[in-house]
Amino acid sequence: MEVWSAEIRQSVLLTIELATISTTILLVLATPLAWWLARAQGWWTEIVASVVALPLVLPPTVLGFYLLVLLGPDGPGGWIAQLWGGRTLAFTFEGLVIGSVVYSMPFVVQPIRNAFTAMGERPLEVAATLRASPLRTFWTVAVPLARPGFLTGAVLGFAHTVGEFGLVLMIGGNIPGRTKVLSVALFDYVETSRWREASMLAGLMVIFAFAVILTMTLVDKRAARAAA
Repeated sequence: MEVWSAEIRQSVLLTIELATISTTILLVLATPLAWWLARAQGWWTEIVASVVALPLVLPPTVLGFYLLVLLGPDGPGGWIAQLWGGRTLAFTFEGLVIGSVVYSMPFVVQPIRNAFTAMGERPLEVAATLRASPLRTFWTVAVPLARPGFLTGAVLGFAHTVGEFGLVLMIGGNIPGRTKVLSVALFDYVETSRWREASMLAGLMVIFAFAVILTMTLVDKRAARAAA
């Protein structure tokens, strides 16, 4: 039997595709949200921040249940799916992307928000004295200074998407080629006593986790040297 089977390759490629698309969407959505959270003042700011952070403390199955209802045929996901002749966004790759974005949002928003907060007001004030517009100041001053936060958020968002299990299983099931990502494939191999494949996937994910931790450490050290 081929060790690196077509089934495993399919799960690996599907996981990478899901993590890449989800991380891209997360960066697009998290950037303005993190900027607003870092700059806005008022009690409602922390209420919004708390809502964004809910996936950090909610059990994945709880979040998965509500997403399953929303993505199902009787929810908004069903109405959206009808636009192209479908019945539901649950148990589809598109549904997995939506769930991954919601579940990984705090892991991307928080580092970027912290980076925006840490840079302080001085760089923005200098840009204002040079008559730079708010939009130009954001892209030419704030974003470059917050680069470590963006890198951290991207790495954490990608890694968290790769490691998702409970939520993915709830809203995506176990459909080869469509929703059977690495974490679900590992569970399936253990359930069916396919220990060789399970060991391979588990080892692959351990190596990936080590690479993520090493990357985060190097990013933190580089950011500390730059701030010194």
